[in-house]
Amino acid sequence: MEHMDGGSLDQVLKEAKRIPEDILGKVSIAVLRGLAYLREKHQIMHRDVKPSNILVNSRGEIKLCDFGVSGQLIDSMANSFVGTRSYMSPERLQGTHYSVQSDIWSMGLSLVELAIGRYPIPPPDAKELEASFGRPVVDGADGEPHSVSPRPRPPGRPISGHGMDSRPAMAIFELLDYIVNEPPPKLPSGVFSSDFQEFVNKCLIKNPAERADLKMLMNHAFIKRSEGEEVDFAGWLCRTLRLKQPSTPTRTAV
Repeated sequence: MEHMDGGSLDQVLKEAKRIPEDILGKVSIAVLRGLAYLREKHQIMHRDVKPSNILVNSRGEIKLCDFGVSGQLIDSMANSFVGTRSYMSPERLQGTHYSVQSDIWSMGLSLVELAIGRYPIPPPDAKELEASFGRPVVDGADGEPHSVSPRPRPPGRPISGHGMDSRPAMAIFELLDYIVNEPPPKLPSGVFSSDFQEFVNKCLIKNPAERADLKMLMNHAFIKRSEGEEVDFAGWLCRTLRLKQPSTPTRTAV
């Protein structure tokens, strides 16, 4: 694999605080192509799509990898106080049959995290979103202020140190129950394009039979727009991480 001097997207997020939509468009293309390659060429699924398994470099390349395969490498966030996380789909958590549709859920959840700046379960409340985006943020087509988490979290949990969320972190059983039984995360309105919001929503449908598949997502308006956009991914990454940009970067390579 090429030298991925930008590290993983969880590391990039710590520096960037939030990752812009046009950058996430290129990330989405790379992840979808990686998942399609695994399925078409090797008849396998990834099973562990998350920000720490998406690598980037100063040439603008984006690679889907798996730190967990060898057992020798660990997530770059594993030893920091970030609270409990899971990118597994509801069907995997329930122990039922799962397929590449589960990877699509994981991708959608990762995109929401990278877009808003923190793991999105439970969802951020209006105060968090306003602090992150610098203005009031609405939720949904009716333009109402972004709703708070449907259920209060119990006191006494360790405090998360990542992103804008400083509320007590969920215990693992609370988190898994939330993923299975509560509404899926979504992007706040008024900040992101309707195409991007719809793309994420199609990834995060809880019923895998109704969730968008790889072909549908590759033909989605958000992906088609992102494919046609001139985005200096390498320049953005190098500015964010203060890396020296190569003289001949690969333009938005995926």
